[in-house]
Amino acid sequence: MNKLIISIVPRNTADILTEEANKAGARGGTILVGTGTSANSVIQFLGLGSSEQDILYTIVDEKIELDVINAIKTKCENNRLVSAKNGAIFSMDVTDFIRGGKNSTDKETSKKENSDMSSENNYTMITAIVNKGYAEDAMAAARNAGAKGGTILAAHGTAREGDAKFFGVEIVPEKDMLLILVPKADTQKILDAIQNLECLQKAGSGITFCTEVDNFTLLGKSK
Repeated sequence: MNKLIISIVPRNTADILTEEANKAGARGGTILVGTGTSANSVIQFLGLGSSEQDILYTIVDEKIELDVINAIKTKCENNRLVSAKNGAIFSMDVTDFIRGGKNSTDKETSKKENSDMSSENNYTMITAIVNKGYAEDAMAAARNAGAKGGTILAAHGTAREGDAKFFGVEIVPEKDMLLILVPKADTQKILDAIQNLECLQKAGSGITFCTEVDNFTLLGKSK
């Protein structure tokens, strides 16, 4: 089983954390740039302020998952660029993982039953992919339903111009991807709030989905 480790940290710090992850056995990662949506200076869950953030995606074998997470946590605690509650890290199961250039696919779906890491695991990550310009509306609805904040990533669709006529929906290539980390108990009401937005009632205007989160913890040393 492979695990996807996601680290959300201040801008220009993901490269440093990638080096630490590699020392712990990872084979690299992918860095995205996102913008936090939380207006609160005290970060709660995935509300990471209004400044740009680095989002580091690292896929590792589950055997070294905790080693990599602990390496990143330790680096953050000793690095002034990541202060208390200025970032977060969590992991998720990866299925149907295909390596480029290889003819093999991992299709394992079993999870670890136990973890010796002291962390909070009762969280869900809600991902909403909407037409560009509507992520803030989705975040506002989510916040009204109890979410504390989220991270917006720029994205784009892959549909060709002719696909709009074929599927009978209007295709907007530019997309926003909104990531919101919430307690599992709040997941459904936040999903309902997003899906009931007027701007998302038209076919092709967006999708939302959820993934369970493991080993969630805030990064940085507490003062």
